[in-house]
Order: sequence, then C-alpha cells, then structure tokens
Amino acid sequence: MTSPTPDTPAGLLTAALRTDPARPFLTFYDDATGERVELSVATFANWVAKTANLIQDDLGAQPGDRLALLLPAHWQTAAWVLAGFSTGVVVAPGADPAGADLVVTGPDTLDQARACGGERVALALRPLGGRFPQPPAGFLDYAAEVPGQGDRFVPYAPVGADAEALELPGEGTLTAGEVVERSLAYGLAPGARVLSRLPFTSWEGLAAGLLAPLAAGGSAVLCRHAAALTPDALAAREASERTTLTL
Repeated sequence: MTSPTPDTPAGLLTAALRTDPARPFLTFYDDATGERVELSVATFANWVAKTANLIQDDLGAQPGDRLALLLPAHWQTAAWVLAGFSTGVVVAPGADPAGADLVVTGPDTLDQARACGGERVALALRPLGGRFPQPPAGFLDYAAEVPGQGDRFVPYAPVGADAEALELPGEGTLTAGEVVERSLAYGLAPGARVLSRLPFTSWEGLAAGLLAPLAAGGSAVLCRHAAALTPDALAAREASERTTLTL
C-alpha cells in the first residue's frame, strides 16, 4: 500500500530518510573559495536535527516565533530552513530583524542583525562549516554550538499542516501544508536534480534549491558566487553533476 504524502516539510524529510537515506541530496559550491560540499539525505537530516535542538532548547524558541534568516543560499541555510519548520517557528528569509524573535545571520550582515532584541546566531560560512576565528560580540557562533546538539529531534508540541511556517517578502505567510502543496505543484519529475543560483529570499529560490527537490525525491546543486562562471564552466558543472534543470 502506498504511503500518504506527508503534509509538512519535516514529514517530507522523514519520508526521504525512510526511502533512501544514502542518496546525495544537497551539493554546494562556493565559486569564490572553491568549496564543494555534498550531503546525503541522512547527513542533511542530522544537521537539521541538531539545528532544531539548538532552536528549541538553547535558544528557547516557541512555535509561532519569527526567525529572520539573513543568509545566502547555502547548505547551512537549508538546514536552518528545515529546522525552523521542524520546531514550528516561522521562517522569514530576508526579514527585518527588528521585528523578529530571533535572527540568524552570516558575517556580512552582523550590524543589521543586531536590531533583533531576541537571540542572535551567526554563521561564519567558512568551508566545511568552520567557526569564526573570533566569535562576534552579541552572537552565538553556530559552528561552536551545533556539534554538541542531539542527533534526533522531537518537538515539544507536534507541528501540524496548519501551523504557520514560511514568511516571504511580498508573499505573506504560508502554513506548513501550503509549503508542501506548493513544493509538489512546482512540478519536478521524480528524482530531478536542480542546479540553482537563486537566493533563498524568494519562493522560486527556496523551491528550486531545496523544497521542490525534497518533495520530488530529487536533489539540488546550490551555487554561490556563480555569476563569474563562464558558459563553458557552467556547462561542465551541469555535466559533472548530471543536473536536469538549471535556474
């Protein structure tokens, strides 16, 4: 008997883990540093679980709290998005930190993130998830805090399909169920492999680089600082990564 389609993004990840935990799910390139990272479904899910435990336990976030994400399209950003969905906080990429309950920022937006009156977390975005050489004042260093978190996550309260989940600029707030519906409606073929150079501050970027491949049993190749790639270099990457769609 066919299992019903999950109705939350966390459910999609659980289903992917059950189906094929070892398959590549997220590949990340930073063309400014030469970094390449590849995460299987199981490895990505482990990062999501650790991050969700950090959000729920160390940061004390409650379902419905607003999480401003000031981060580029990056494999660690993807983990924060799914971890936020898993805990029931409202993930708000690119949102004004002054109106958020907690903020997660990269190294280039630290001053902007200080407008948040709640918990603040900073990511160095260094190769292999490295720490800041010196933690920025007023912020937790994600790379220092996340390794000690648990490898399994259970929310204190179940996060259902009707829970508010995602707030995007100019698009209002989507529930967890609506995130799944829109991810499925994106229309990727089963097993699709998408190369995305889009930011995570729009539905198109989040769908292409994370949510639609997750819903379709596919995978994503995220390319940061890819503007300087020549057409030949892009074509070579598409061939080496065996992508089926480039955005």
